[in-house]
Amino acid sequence: MKYLIMVLSNPESAAALRRLSEEQGREFGRRHRALGEALAESGELVVSEGLDDQANAVRVRLRDGETMTTDGPFAEVKEQLAGFYLVECESLERDVEVRPVLDLRGMEM
Repeated sequence: MKYLIMVLSNPESAAALRRLSEEQGREFGRRHRALGEALAESGELVVSEGLDDQANAVRVRLRDGETMTTDGPFAEVKEQLAGFYLVECESLERDVEVRPVLDLRGMEM
């Protein structure tokens, strides 16, 4: 069975990531890479991608047989999809590592 692990972002978390020190940014990247490598080694990773900034989004619509595109995000939303991991596991009950989410609120650089 395939599962989609969505990586969500919002303006506050994106701003906090930009305030990380160079070493903190590298550690953040290492953790994402480690997750991808662990999923690949287990044979469960189908694909993983990060998405470009929402400001670079293009909305594509089909109206009356005509394809129309509009630059920029199509809606003001509190959270945006920042990336994803598509995994294939035998079941939802697969053993997983659980740990606290990194809280970047109030981080001063």
